[in-house]
Amino acid sequence: MNSTTPDSTLPNLQLVAPWRARLFPNHEWVLLVVLLFECLVFGLTGDNFLTAANAFEITRLSVEIGLLALALTPIIITGGIDLSVGSMMGLAAVVLGALWRDAHWPMMLAVALALLLGLLGGALNGALIARLGLPPLIVTLGTFSLFRGVAEGLTRGIENYSGFSSRFLFLGQGYVAGTIPTQLLILVAAILAFAWWLHRTAFGRSLYAIGHSPEGARYAGVPVGRRLFLVYLLSGLAASASAVIYVAHLGQAKSDAGTGYELMAITAVVLGGASIFGGRGTVLGTVLGLFAIVILQNGLRLSRQPAELAGILTGVLLLVTIVLNRISTLGRSSRGPRVIDEEIEVKNSQVAVLSGVILLAALIVAGSNWQLARSLRADRAGVSSTTANRRIQVAMMPKAKGDPYFVSCHQGAEEAAKELGVDLLWDGPTELDPAKQNEVVEAWITKGVDVIAVSVENQAGISTVLRKARDKGIKVITWDADAEKDARDFLINQATPQGIGYTLTDEAARIMHNEGEFAVITASLSAANQNEWIKNIRARLAEKYPGMKLVAIQPSEGDRDRAFSETQTVLKVNPNVKVIMAIAAPAVPGAAEAVKQAGRTDVKVTGLSLPNMNKPYVKSGVVESVVLWNTTDLGYLTVYAANALSKGELKRGDHELSAGRLGKIQVVDDEVRLGAPFVFNKENIDHFNF
Repeated sequence: MNSTTPDSTLPNLQLVAPWRARLFPNHEWVLLVVLLFECLVFGLTGDNFLTAANAFEITRLSVEIGLLALALTPIIITGGIDLSVGSMMGLAAVVLGALWRDAHWPMMLAVALALLLGLLGGALNGALIARLGLPPLIVTLGTFSLFRGVAEGLTRGIENYSGFSSRFLFLGQGYVAGTIPTQLLILVAAILAFAWWLHRTAFGRSLYAIGHSPEGARYAGVPVGRRLFLVYLLSGLAASASAVIYVAHLGQAKSDAGTGYELMAITAVVLGGASIFGGRGTVLGTVLGLFAIVILQNGLRLSRQPAELAGILTGVLLLVTIVLNRISTLGRSSRGPRVIDEEIEVKNSQVAVLSGVILLAALIVAGSNWQLARSLRADRAGVSSTTANRRIQVAMMPKAKGDPYFVSCHQGAEEAAKELGVDLLWDGPTELDPAKQNEVVEAWITKGVDVIAVSVENQAGISTVLRKARDKGIKVITWDADAEKDARDFLINQATPQGIGYTLTDEAARIMHNEGEFAVITASLSAANQNEWIKNIRARLAEKYPGMKLVAIQPSEGDRDRAFSETQTVLKVNPNVKVIMAIAAPAVPGAAEAVKQAGRTDVKVTGLSLPNMNKPYVKSGVVESVVLWNTTDLGYLTVYAANALSKGELKRGDHELSAGRLGKIQVVDDEVRLGAPFVFNKENIDHFNF
């Protein structure tokens, strides 16, 4: 007996997915909307945001993290993770620098070995995960520490490699046809290669099967172990390639290269729609996630917003994406297969939340710019007619915004800006980071400020971008620490390196009665100003104090706790030291606390720092003296010099500069000199409050 099924009861099957589902399988169009929204907001609020030059600079800033994100995409699709890529960047960078500078290898050979090192690191991760079946999170967390530890061990955490050839630096700093960043071509090639490999080959499609079910993929004949080994191998290679580009971009190789990059790369991949539980992700989504982050950072800076806001908004986006992805996963497991309408409902909730976060960012930016506009109009009303139409814009950057030394400088800069009617931009990294300094300067070049004033963390690393600023007609000043001379117009010198070095040495000699051992706790051995001070300390010893011996120079990286631990080490390794000379603001109280806790009443501390940070230690006798200049006056003088330089009132050959309440300040060639260092001690320290 034949039976038929009415047509009305047959399901309406769609064998071919609609074009939107094929092009945006994980609803990547949401990020495309976000990108357009960011461009709209920052185009209205940011100076020169919608320019070709800024677009290319955004791509330049995306390359290193972009390569890492591309390599992490197949790993996350398989349900894995690689936390070691940033640390591998640091290790590959210092190996590259050491082979080229110390072993005198040809650069091409040094690059080849750095890439090979990345492959070996990836092979280690792959073998432990694929062969031994260890969890990727635990394995790569271990190699995260291992690779960074080896890098710091090779350099003692202080070695800095620079002075690379212009041919090599062209890879990270040059332009093709005068406009296209060289490394952009590498990123484009990598995007195309990964897109083809992941979406157009059987190998790439097998990774999705592994992410959904490793056991199911194994039963289907997929060699799961070999596949996993290869994706981690590729991740190591991408990390070392990123390291090479990073070194060429920054002009220096240090063990801290790539710090935090692994988190940025993972964020880009997850924002792009990849599931942290595996089985989902696209190259298009990763690229859109990458640019959503970089454009947010760039746009906030050009809109004069705090750089920290980018981290907050990016973190919110990431957490929302992960939580909603988890809710979606739990929903599927509890209710079985989901129909298309339900999945669209979840994705639309993601759209709503993501759009809400971006809208919040837009409101913050718009509101703060409205307030800024009001303040500028009010300020213009109070200044003279010569400055009412256009205020001089001075962009001033410290080494680290949170350092009390630079906080004090900022106060003086604000005072001078108010007196002169200058529009002051104060921005920079939150900790010692030459790469971040370069990013900030690039943004200021795009913004088109009148003067850039930088306290330089790494001389070689920042000089290239400062030259670029000068080529664009922007006046450049360095203050507190100098760049290469052809990269700036003037140096605002708080005191001559000789004056500082000699004063510090004379103080140590007074305390030690001209004989004995002492140690120096510096901030960073890559800091040009501190290296000059140390050179003059050595010269003064040779000239006047043959009975004194400098036995150790240890870095604190501008961190009080690091200074504390380094001083403890010095006291144990060199028990005969009589003086700890700390030449960074947080290092003096850090060293003093270490001496105090060790009970070493025979050891005294001196150095460069702020009076308020050291008053308790000076009064208790642990710190004998503090050598410094008036940091508020340094910031004040920098803005006055920037204003005069912009107006053409400060030129080479001038002998003095009129600087408000400071009166006439000496100018020698290309230096504006604040004056001689001052010694703070128990008798006079209460007279000062900074």
